[in-house]
Amino acid sequence: MSSPYRKHFDIAPAVTYLTTPGSGLLSRETKAWRAKRDQDFFDSNSNLREQQSATLDACRTTLGAFFNCPSQNVFLSSCFSFAFNALLTGLPEQSKVLLLDNDYPSVNFPTILSGFEHQFVTVDEQLEANLLDTIATFKPDVLILSIVQYISGLKIDLSFIQELKHQHPDLLIVGDGTQFLGTDLFDFTLSGFDAVLSSGYKWLMAGFGNGFVLLSERLKAMLYANIQENYSFLNNQWMNKSVVQLCFEPGHLDTLSHGTLQQSLIQLEQWGFSETVTYTQQLIMDARAELADRKLLLDSIVNRRPQSNIFNIQIDHDYYQALLDEGIKCFPRGSGIRVGFHLYNDHSDLEKLLYIIDTKVK
Repeated sequence: MSSPYRKHFDIAPAVTYLTTPGSGLLSRETKAWRAKRDQDFFDSNSNLREQQSATLDACRTTLGAFFNCPSQNVFLSSCFSFAFNALLTGLPEQSKVLLLDNDYPSVNFPTILSGFEHQFVTVDEQLEANLLDTIATFKPDVLILSIVQYISGLKIDLSFIQELKHQHPDLLIVGDGTQFLGTDLFDFTLSGFDAVLSSGYKWLMAGFGNGFVLLSERLKAMLYANIQENYSFLNNQWMNKSVVQLCFEPGHLDTLSHGTLQQSLIQLEQWGFSETVTYTQQLIMDARAELADRKLLLDSIVNRRPQSNIFNIQIDHDYYQALLDEGIKCFPRGSGIRVGFHLYNDHSDLEKLLYIIDTKVK
């Protein structure tokens, strides 16, 4: 099965690009838009500088529509990490926070550094049960986790998040969507999350310098609550912006970077995002079956559903260079080699990967 989307991307014939978990590719159309936009912006006759606010508002509107979040609850950022640190600073100081063991360093490290009382949950095939057990004993105020684990590819059951929110409506649930958004349909309003934050350079195929936050009304009201109550002391020139917006968007945002994110989302909509998801899910199901038959997957992945677009192939890091030499773009992570399949990949990529493993790896 060949990819109907591959023709939109510049991929050299000798390259098998399986490193979207590190950085996604930009489509030809998005790159062409960027080139023209950048040229127009630096034309002295251009009025694009005066359209900064409207450009960013348009990006928020597109994000809100794509992920079903009110646009007034969408905030832009240069990347996930900056936005996440701003969110942590705005949480009530006495919050008890539950984290996943060995989650993305940009999730766990700043949370610990912020001084919150915290506890970790073991990440294995029983992750959801582990969460319920720890929530019952630790009684956290906030649960923070990556929707897809960056090393193993383990994906939280999104229906579990919905049920967890139903059982614990006061629990704030914060998700890192960077390794998830762009791979599957996602309705923020119905998800159970109070916040989902993401960079756009991986599965959303939008390049660097852009990220965003989706917030629930409840969490938006809680963030920086003391400052919100005393908002009147701020200079009048800021009165057209909320405290939360000022904290997430404290300076100038790059309209080229966020315009690129918007263009990528528009193109996904033009292709039919649900159709791209159907295509990639079939591909990853086939990849999972082949890798499982070769006993190359972690037990935590083999023994559970759902499956993300990421696989950690259990082969020694010594074979990394051999894979690169064969044109396989991948990366050593954890106990194996991490690969990911996106819409520009197809069965020829999978077959090449399997052939190299079968013939070069002992």
